[in-house]
Amino acid sequence: MTELAPTETTSPLTTVVTWNVNSLGARFERVVEYLTTRQPDVVLIQETKQSEEKFLTREFAELGYESAHYGQGQWNGVAILSRDGMSDVQRGFGDDDPEARVISARVGEWRVYSCYVPNGRALDNPHYAYKLAWLEKLREEVVRRRGERLLLGGDFNVARSDLDCWDPGQWEGSTHVSGPERAALEGLLGAGLVDLARERHPDDPLYTWWDYRQGSFRRGWGLRIDYLFVDSASATSLSEIFVDRETRKGERPSDHAALVARFFTAS
Repeated sequence: MTELAPTETTSPLTTVVTWNVNSLGARFERVVEYLTTRQPDVVLIQETKQSEEKFLTREFAELGYESAHYGQGQWNGVAILSRDGMSDVQRGFGDDDPEARVISARVGEWRVYSCYVPNGRALDNPHYAYKLAWLEKLREEVVRRRGERLLLGGDFNVARSDLDCWDPGQWEGSTHVSGPERAALEGLLGAGLVDLARERHPDDPLYTWWDYRQGSFRRGWGLRIDYLFVDSASATSLSEIFVDRETRKGERPSDHAALVARFFTAS
């Protein structure tokens, strides 16, 4: 598999990262290291697994990031970090959804979303129907905001096509690869979004998740389930997009790697 790495440029860039950290409490030191060494402008975090009270707002501020969080304790949880501030923070879809899975804010010209799509568990599980309904609500949100500069990132728990799965046969009959899930994801894109990684790298798997078991990362047994989607106007300013595989290495990593996009900005 091709190892994608950042390129050098002298043009002004905005760097956006989405990363499912699989517990911010367990991975905080790794997040701090990433922020201090890479200094991204916007970071979308999923699976914080923290309550609002425990979220590390002050610590992120000391690192130069304003933050917004939507949590529910030991499950789920999403956050946005921004070096240039944010406004108009919205948590959830404005309904009675009990799970903390989406947060959005105005960051510069963008309405930015950090998304943690339900897993689905099994095709005959009620959580699977919840997953499809949740994706439809997200599609409706995108349609409602059509014409705005949009950036959606996160763990979508869907491998968009067989290219996004190391062995589709291993997943047959399971969530993440089923027809209705993939159709729901295509419906989201059909609402006016561009899949940046697939647009820029049409033939590269670009896996973002590897099971902790069986040496899956070393063997290349992964899935592409983390995405950065933008409106078509924003897509034209993309400089590069790559999976930062270093974030999946080392001690106590998340099972997800960070997905990084860099956009040209006005001088």
